[in-house]
Amino acid sequence: MSQLRVPVSARDHIRGGNDADVTLVEYGDYQCPYCAMANPIVGLMERQYGRALRVVFRHFPMEEVHPLALTAAEAAEYAGDNGVFWEMHDAIYANQPRLGVPLLFAIAGTLKLSQIGLRDSLASFLHAERVRSDFLGGVRSGVNGTPTFFINGVRHDGGFSASELSAALEQQLTVTR
Repeated sequence: MSQLRVPVSARDHIRGGNDADVTLVEYGDYQCPYCAMANPIVGLMERQYGRALRVVFRHFPMEEVHPLALTAAEAAEYAGDNGVFWEMHDAIYANQPRLGVPLLFAIAGTLKLSQIGLRDSLASFLHAERVRSDFLGGVRSGVNGTPTFFINGVRHDGGFSASELSAALEQQLTVTR
């Protein structure tokens, strides 16, 4: 049973409060079709569990099979610098079949982000170290594919269907209450 080696901190992208009973950490890749399938399920879990659940997203771009994943992660980080990480995150997954640089710029425009700023950020690899840090933390935690979830610091080795994730979250809620 793998443990999360890098604790959740203020540097992470977090939805939900620090007082939540359960923390769900996802290591994901924006070009991974399974991550795109999991994203609305994670959203469903957020709605279902409300304040009891805190969700954290960390980057794990598997560049050898997903050549656009790193660029998408860096674009999401650029959006995060401007306070709209989760909006970019959700929009990338919602439009994943069209993933490419033109889509990232279109989403940036929709989010009222500077396209010149995004261009400069991508050209200079401004956020590459942040994405690499997430990736290495995932490797240290035993991540070898995406999506990989950790629930309260323990790797969830089950599936990511709504019923499977809900059952795992319920189990943790029983332990924490």
